[in-house]
Amino acid sequence: MLDVIDLTVRFGPTTAVDGANLTVEDRSIHALMGPSGSGKSTMLRAIAGLERPVAGDITWNGQSMLGVPTHRRDFGLMFQEYALFPHRTVGGNVAFGLRMRGVDAPSVARRVEEILELVGLPGYQGRSVGTLSGGERQRVALARTLAPRPRLVLLDEPLGALDRSLRERLMIEMRSVFEAVEATVLYVTHDRDEAFTIADRVAVIRDGRIVADDPPEDLWNHPPDGWTARFIGLENLLPADVLARIDLLPPTPEATAGVVPPESVVFRPDGQQSGLVVGSHFRGGVFRVEVDLGAGADLVAWSGVGLETGTVARFDVTADRVTWFAD
Repeated sequence: MLDVIDLTVRFGPTTAVDGANLTVEDRSIHALMGPSGSGKSTMLRAIAGLERPVAGDITWNGQSMLGVPTHRRDFGLMFQEYALFPHRTVGGNVAFGLRMRGVDAPSVARRVEEILELVGLPGYQGRSVGTLSGGERQRVALARTLAPRPRLVLLDEPLGALDRSLRERLMIEMRSVFEAVEATVLYVTHDRDEAFTIADRVAVIRDGRIVADDPPEDLWNHPPDGWTARFIGLENLLPADVLARIDLLPPTPEATAGVVPPESVVFRPDGQQSGLVVGSHFRGGVFRVEVDLGAGADLVAWSGVGLETGTVARFDVTADRVTWFAD
């Protein structure tokens, strides 16, 4: 189990990671998600031993890693650039970490065959990496990372260089691979879809601090604050007085705003609420519909059918899906 305890990393006067805390359980997939400059990659590099903290600790099963060199931490690293060796074959790339550990040749060959089969590249041992597609290179990099059976796998935006369709396919495949090898994974990304698809838990980092850490469903349904709600894509963060117009009342006087998940809005002819449709855009399987609630506030909802702009739509909102904030 990995524990990051009050970790602080600075570059001169700039604090990149500011007293961050995180626990990654054994055989779990944990995503670390945040915007550019939030400190997520710096935190991963500190865990790997590539950056030196000025305060805090990083432990594995209770043992501090701060004095342990990177190559002795038994952590596997995979970055967006993959950094494959161009002069080595696919098999040579995957075998590199095993050979560095002194594993005998027959065992290396068996493990390379096994792991290439697992990542969907059976028989690729003799291929040149220069002949591979982007998706195949990503699979080789993943196989090379997993081949030595590291006790912790660290991935920094590993799908960032791929197009969306390939990225969506590979994120599902990667989760299956991690589960198959029972890996313990810390996966850094700025992309909500990646984090929610791959991870068992998602930690959100802001200005070097962990501000949320929950299963994806809980984070979506009950974000801890308005900033996190916005960051993960919940657009309906609205003032309490606006929500009161559609009979959504705050539970306490201190609650000044609430976030309404778009799937909690259901359009129906006999709906109790109504509003002017000011936008309806197809988003691949569903329509993103915007309803004017007045005072310059729109409610965003998803609909299986498009609604005509300029018409009045009737709808209901599941009140217990609203999360209220005092911010």
